[in-house]
This record gives sequence, C-alpha cells and structure tokens, in this order.
Amino acid sequence: MHEAAEARGLRMMDAPVTGSRPQASAAELTFLAGADHATLEIVRPVLESMSKAILHVGPVGSGALLKLINNFLCGVQAASFAEAMVWIERSELDRTQALEFLKTGAAGSGIFKAMSERMTGRTYEVNFMLRLMEKDVRYAQQAAAATQTTLTTAACSNKLSERAEAAGYGERDMAAVVEVLRSKDKG
Repeated sequence: MHEAAEARGLRMMDAPVTGSRPQASAAELTFLAGADHATLEIVRPVLESMSKAILHVGPVGSGALLKLINNFLCGVQAASFAEAMVWIERSELDRTQALEFLKTGAAGSGIFKAMSERMTGRTYEVNFMLRLMEKDVRYAQQAAAATQTTLTTAACSNKLSERAEAAGYGERDMAAVVEVLRSKDKG
C-alpha cells in the first residue's frame, strides 16, 4: 500500500494504538507511528488529540510490527496467567493472597493485573476481543517467521485461544480464555 500511495504522490503512515476502551475514552492512547518524519509532523496534531504519547518507531510498517510484537506478548501472558489462575484455584492456596503476591512480584505486569481482575470476577466485557488476540498472535507468528524467528510460546497461546473460541468465548474479552481451563476435568 505504501508503494501505491507514493506512486500517486500521497503520503502514508501506520499508527496502531496501545490501550483499550478506558484509554480511548480518556484520550490516553499511545500511538506507534511508522512514517517518515515529515509525514508524522503533518498528522501529529490529530494524533495528539487522542493520545498521551506518540512513539515514532521507524518507517511505514514499523508501527504495525511493534504492535504485533506487543500483542504477541499480551496473548502469551494471558494464556500463561490463565493456567496459573486455574492452578491456584485448584490448590490449597488462598487465591487473593497468591494473586496479590504475584501482581506485585517479579511476574507482575500491566496485563497480569488486568487479567487477574477480569478472571477472578469472571467479567469478560470486551477490552480486547479473544478472537482478535488469537488472530494477532497468528499474524505475529507469520511476521516472525519472515525473519527466521520461531515464536514457540505463540503456538501454545493460540491452541488455548482456539479452544476458547470453540467453546463460545471468541467474542468476549481475551481473559475468558481461562474458562476452558476451569471447565476441564481435574482428572
């Protein structure tokens, strides 16, 4: 698309965002801008009205690539946290205490804290749709393969997401991935 735009004398950039509904409502998104400097400066006032930050990450396509890497990490973390959540729930640990320790310890992250609240409350109103996360992780695998990089953990994340989609959670928040693990026989 970039080449076609340039051939017509047009400028192009990609600027995917990080953040979900709360950040969008508060105009606190972060834009990952892939563009030449001049194009970014033309568009900057529009992006500033919706953002807390604009990161110029390289030429056209760079924003989309970094967003895929971000979503790959989020998808893998959500899947591994779902497994940890079920493990905690099936053990004799106090779930609240265990989660507080994990959220504030070395394993803690923004995605971990968000998933903890959604999974414990079983509230799956969409912040990031499960089927879209699965798609992004799949796209990340393809993009990484183009650089001879294998995302081993992505395959595990997608397998779990596919199970959740098959169980009817595809249109729910990605935290719903935990439900297929919760419903699995303990034996």
